Amino acid sequence: MAEKVLLIDDDVSLRRVVEFTLQEAGYQVLTATNGEDGLRIFRQSRPALVITDVQMPGISGYQVLEQVVQSDPQALVIIVTAFSTVEQAVGAMKSGAYDYLTKPFSRDQLRVTVSKAFEFRGLKQENVRLKDALAEKNSDADQIIGKSPRMLQLMERVERVAASQASVLLTGESGTGKEVIARALHQGSQRTDGPFVAVNCAAIPKDLMESELFGHLKGSFTGALKDRQGKFSQASGGTLFLDEIGELPLDLQPKLLRSLQEQVIEPVGGGPEHIDVRVVAATNRDLEQAMQDGQFREDLYYRLAVVPIELPPLRERREDIPLLFDFFMKKHRADAGITVAVDVFETLADYQWPGNVRELENVVEQMLILRQGDQLCAKDLPLRIGRSAPAVSGVLNLPKEGYSLETLEREAVEQALAYCQGNKTRAAAFLQVPRHTLLYRLEKYSIK
Repeated sequence: MAEKVLLIDDDVSLRRVVEFTLQEAGYQVLTATNGEDGLRIFRQSRPALVITDVQMPGISGYQVLEQVVQSDPQALVIIVTAFSTVEQAVGAMKSGAYDYLTKPFSRDQLRVTVSKAFEFRGLKQENVRLKDALAEKNSDADQIIGKSPRMLQLMERVERVAASQASVLLTGESGTGKEVIARALHQGSQRTDGPFVAVNCAAIPKDLMESELFGHLKGSFTGALKDRQGKFSQASGGTLFLDEIGELPLDLQPKLLRSLQEQVIEPVGGGPEHIDVRVVAATNRDLEQAMQDGQFREDLYYRLAVVPIELPPLRERREDIPLLFDFFMKKHRADAGITVAVDVFETLADYQWPGNVRELENVVEQMLILRQGDQLCAKDLPLRIGRSAPAVSGVLNLPKEGYSLETLEREAVEQALAYCQGNKTRAAAFLQVPRHTLLYRLEKYSIK
């Protein structure tokens, strides 16, 4: 696809010559006769290069430069100026302009300047890409650790799904490593050279969510002092990771659905903009129940969950605990002489891990800080782990005087829900019954 160039000039004859020259050189040229129209076209089309005259009625070229740089720091601006204002043009370069052209300029001079601008942009993007790739390569946090059957199955699925452009919904308890999987999907895709942008929907105030995702224009609401690029625009050409998607306000869900369906966003106070983004969403909520409760749109759910991937909790892959423990010791730079006693792993295997992998990392870091020798022992573990109840054995110890079957069933349902942190779908799977059977028991026993 041809590179886009936006030309802003009120001189009709000069504009036509420049437009023809650049089109002949293979560029896609957008034109505007004044700064206001130019900025509007820039926000809609996001061209890589802007060529603007300095002296124009209304907004000057310097003001265009300022707003373009604020809106998209990656965009390049070439100033067109008269010989008498070259000093100001040099000042504009200090403010962010790439280069300037002095009237009158030749067609060859125009072509060379524009060609060099795109070469510079390519080198700049390559530099950023290499830095990001090096950072990702050296980042321990992005590694998927595990050799258990559940993890091998998960990694195989991630590898197959990564190559597609389909939206992915990651589900699982808090702390199971959903962002690590999201990054693996990005790095295994054709978008690996593009940006990976993560957003925690639960951490953004409701009133700011729309602006955070889609951006806004200066003056579109109180406090909007300058244009702001939203996360969708920042992730264009790459992957947008929407964590805690179940916390997205209901009134914003239709706008997100439209963005996913049409690859078009609309900043607050602005017009439509085309984007190229793959969305990976994650949640630890039961979205099926949220849909039944009217808190999450069904059409948005199916748009997000084109490929659903469930991450197993740590208690369902206990054989990975020693691998993870060793990984976190290296991550937190444990001394080479530190060893781990066998009773540590025996105790860890009996713990239920409500906080999953994130909790395990916290335990390892805490043990390394508070250790009293070069060997980590069970006594170095946090008290909650040493005193935790053993894993469910499946053996009933009924009292001799007898026990009500209904009470037993009610307790089983309550314990399964607690074990699965309130997730009804997983609780039904835990009890090995259909979900509607579990819902019937909840209603029967008035379990909230």
